[in-house]
Amino acid sequence: MNNLQGLASESNLLKSVSEKSLSLIIYALSLVICLAVAFLIYFPQALSVGGGLDVSYLPRFHAFLNGSCTLLLIAGYFAVRQKQYNLHRTLMVACFLLSSIFLVSYVVYHSQAPATKFGGEGFIRPIYFTILITHIVLAAAILPLALFTISRSWRGEFAKHKKIARITLPIWIYVTATGVIVYFMIAPYYKF
Repeated sequence: MNNLQGLASESNLLKSVSEKSLSLIIYALSLVICLAVAFLIYFPQALSVGGGLDVSYLPRFHAFLNGSCTLLLIAGYFAVRQKQYNLHRTLMVACFLLSSIFLVSYVVYHSQAPATKFGGEGFIRPIYFTILITHIVLAAAILPLALFTISRSWRGEFAKHKKIARITLPIWIYVTATGVIVYFMIAPYYKF
């Protein structure tokens, strides 16, 4: 079976899922992921095994993934505006895959590394926390939004896809871009 046949059968499978079931799956998955990430942020190293892994390189890797996703999202926007739908799909799938890798890597990092405290003082402190808090809140919101946006496309519901993508895109770009900004602001305080 070639890739197009595989995508078609996956699309047919996704189309067979009711709207209610799809929503339940997306919200449940989003909730589980958000709770797992929150648990690891509030209880870092809770799942650490043995001597732990060397995860000191992961914050830089996360910034790279976030920056790459920002560029892919912007490129995907321009591709769809120019009606290059195959390119748009490729860019969006790549972005989704990189975001998934980020999420797994982020969970691994927080299961192994102690929490890093921001050491900035003065005017930079409220700026950092404003960016961080909006980043965290919108990162939780983007998960179901991205899943709904992608599922609409895979189901061939392009009018619904376009409608939700107009909300998803700017939020996803903000989350990925601020992920890079947060990294550069906190990087001097990592203790490795």
